[in-house]
Amino acid sequence: MTGSLPIAAQVDLRRQPVEDVLARVEQALHVRLDRHALVRKRRSLGSRTEQGTWVRIERRGFERIGPQGWNGTEAAAVLQGVTMPEWYQGVAWRERGEPVMWRADELELMTSPSVGRSALVLDDPGLPDAWWEALNGSLDALAAQRTPRLATPDTVTITQEQVTQTLAEAFPGLADTEIERWAPAHADLTWANVMGPEFSIIDWEDWGMAPRGLDAATLWGNALAVPTLADRVRQERRADLESRDGKLMSLFFLSKIVGSSSYEGDPLLAPARSEAERLVGELQPTPGR
Repeated sequence: MTGSLPIAAQVDLRRQPVEDVLARVEQALHVRLDRHALVRKRRSLGSRTEQGTWVRIERRGFERIGPQGWNGTEAAAVLQGVTMPEWYQGVAWRERGEPVMWRADELELMTSPSVGRSALVLDDPGLPDAWWEALNGSLDALAAQRTPRLATPDTVTITQEQVTQTLAEAFPGLADTEIERWAPAHADLTWANVMGPEFSIIDWEDWGMAPRGLDAATLWGNALAVPTLADRVRQERRADLESRDGKLMSLFFLSKIVGSSSYEGDPLLAPARSEAERLVGELQPTPGR
């Protein structure tokens, strides 16, 4: 994104009046939203409909929308072999007088809840083997496909320059941070975006090409407070996480935990520091070679 774009005012949808937005979505998509079960997050809303579907609504500033547009959920509908909600229809509009876009997508309603109430988990969810088989099948199928889209984790387009800068700031001892392989990724594979015990992956607005291992590293990193779960992720996604790119992506994730914005109350901090030390050591060239 260029620096000339105006910056949208920050709005927290958990506290902002949203009735006008809900009414507009209902009229555009010809649905009735369940106000009593409305899920409100900082920049998104979600609700069941009377038709037994799910509608996700998001507000995003122009500075967070790249040239590829902002239709990731719709674009993901063509992916083959990935377990996700079926996409039915969508609508987007500009907030009048503001550098802000709104988007609403109507999707299949998943019967299982999110594995985690937030990005990370603090207890082992006890997922069945079939769940892990479905995870592996979906991530392998996703990585085998091709797309002109670029992933936007945390709504920021991921690039080699960004990876290099992020890792240099957090781990200045790393000599080589060049990514060797890029592949399609969900780009926000947290425990809040995977359902269980019946597996599926939700929230595809930021998917696209990314360094190999980004998704595995994100899921693994958000499980570090539960060692048995983190170990299971490493076991299941070993090929990704033990690759050089996967190690770099693991450090890319860990940089958010152990970097300048770290805080001592974070349940991920202690294991993240230990894992970061291990990974940096593994990526350093052997002396004399």
